[in-house]
Amino acid sequence: MHCVPVWDISIIIYTHYSMKYFFQSLLIVLCSLVLQHPIQAQAAEDDVLTTIDQAVKQYNTGDFAGAASNLDYAAQLVRQKKSEKMKELLPEPLTGWQAGEASSQAMGTAVFGGGVTVGREYSKGASRINVEIISDSPVLQSVLMMLNNPMFAGAGGGNLKTIKGQRAIIKYNGTNRSGDINIVVAGRFMVTIKGNQVDQADLVAYAEAIDYQALTKY
Repeated sequence: MHCVPVWDISIIIYTHYSMKYFFQSLLIVLCSLVLQHPIQAQAAEDDVLTTIDQAVKQYNTGDFAGAASNLDYAAQLVRQKKSEKMKELLPEPLTGWQAGEASSQAMGTAVFGGGVTVGREYSKGASRINVEIISDSPVLQSVLMMLNNPMFAGAGGGNLKTIKGQRAIIKYNGTNRSGDINIVVAGRFMVTIKGNQVDQADLVAYAEAIDYQALTKY
């Protein structure tokens, strides 16, 4: 009879419970993402819930690779749904302006740690303004730290301003009538308004047209 060394048994037990804890953690994260949007989750037999259910079955049968793959896929589907909902927060064109279609992009975790980006372009004659909202990307943390530090804002030629209760950094060049506004929301979102052939007042007007309270719910 072959005896397995005690340390081998310990490694097997440790690996088993480590994998178990890992997949349980992934399931908890995904479930919390789905529960943040109960209306979509109840909408039925949707692809997110179906994929999560399949991952649970694979996990219970010991197919960890298949379970991990499906959990990653489900997480990406949730990000895509979130990006579609976030497009609704992009402002409607202001008086005299026209707007293109809102766009959205949901990155997987393999690309810069994941993240959701939505944007829309507005035009009035030769004037152009782009509004973009980025969330969930770990890469943003370093950017958010700089934007939250007044010293960095001044060093980069920016001016601090409070817009609808949010801290904003405005950079504007009056010579070529171009500039941008960067706003950090709830430490998780970065809103950027960029414009060419525009007045600074136009940039501020679009920054004020965003519902920041609604954004924090995503």
